[in-house]
Amino acid sequence: MGAVTDDEVIRKRLLIDGDGAGDDRRINLLVKSFIKWCNSGSQEEGYSQYQRMLSTLSQCEFSMGKTLLVYDMNLREMENYEKIYKEIECSIAGAHEKIAECKKQILQAKRIRKNRQEYDALAKVIQHHPDRHATLKELESLGKELEHLSHIKESVEDKLELRRKQFHVLLSTIHELQQTLENDEKLSEVEEAQESTMETEPKP
Repeated sequence: MGAVTDDEVIRKRLLIDGDGAGDDRRINLLVKSFIKWCNSGSQEEGYSQYQRMLSTLSQCEFSMGKTLLVYDMNLREMENYEKIYKEIECSIAGAHEKIAECKKQILQAKRIRKNRQEYDALAKVIQHHPDRHATLKELESLGKELEHLSHIKESVEDKLELRRKQFHVLLSTIHELQQTLENDEKLSEVEEAQESTMETEPKP
């Protein structure tokens, strides 16, 4: 079999030791020291093993205390992370509300801008027309002019009616005159005929 590399040794130690703090090794040393202390032959050797056990126990207690401190620190960090996460969620929710409010403001601004553009267009159209007072004065003037023209129309119609009647009388007079002339011509012809007859008749 090939030689074991340093990485494999470190990997095995980490798998056996957990976080690599050496707790398992210390416990093994404590058990060995306890066995040696139990089997010690002299008092000095027993005292030495006893001191080693106390030192190992102190190291184990220190490691355990450090682990508890790290655990408490991790708990506080988790609580802090949860607090920060909640704050971030609140900030995100607030940002969404602000975005929704900004969208509403944008829509309102667009409507206001559209209304202003329409108002400006209407104002430009209105500026090309006279104001109300001038329009009323113009309407009043046109009304007076229309009334004057109406009177003129009535006067012209009256004159036309009079001329029509006069023309009718004239036509009647001309017709009567023509009839009279025709009657006179017929009477003259009759008289001439009678005179011719009398001239041709023999005298007694």
